Amino acid sequence: MTDSTASRGKFISFEGIDGAGKSTHIAFVGATLAAKGKRVVSSREPGGTAVGEKLRDMLLHDKMHLETEALLMFASRREHIAQVIAPALERGDWVISDRFTDASFAYQGGGRGLDRAKMEALEQWVHPHLQPDLTLLFDVPLDVARARLDATRTLDKFEQEKADFFAACRTEYLRRAAQFPDRIVVIDSTQSIADIQAMLSGIFEKLL
Repeated sequence: MTDSTASRGKFISFEGIDGAGKSTHIAFVGATLAAKGKRVVSSREPGGTAVGEKLRDMLLHDKMHLETEALLMFASRREHIAQVIAPALERGDWVISDRFTDASFAYQGGGRGLDRAKMEALEQWVHPHLQPDLTLLFDVPLDVARARLDATRTLDKFEQEKADFFAACRTEYLRRAAQFPDRIVVIDSTQSIADIQAMLSGIFEKLL
């Protein structure tokens, strides 16, 4: 192992359908890593950069053609990698991202029905040599996920989708987990927060 490889940071992504509860645990993981002496960069997709945040607003609220949506997701991702993820990893920082490409496969692929070959072509074009070192997939039944959405705020266009959309997203997430078992860890997000955090602590003890 070269010195440059040894000093490279780790890339962790958090995934799950809307309402799965992943956001609850991002701060916990960041604090856990910081307590272990790691420099942590926390970001999100779509977004994470000035350009990405502008695209996020469009993607979450404007109606558009399916392929336009997918292309803009990957455009935001390309900027995110160039401006945030790659530089942080090179510095030796640990990057935590609320969603990455698995989300595009789940939402634009599974939920919207975009051909998987097109998704794979975009993935190979935008980040052929980069994947998360670890992906935490928070999985819950659809009824639980829907109940968790905050009814007091305005839901974005994805959160407003019907149950069959989220069923297809969840199916695709689980297919990806079966395809990449060494990278994607499926977490039963119906458990208590304390139980999930205990599990996460164990995962990161091994990773560290």
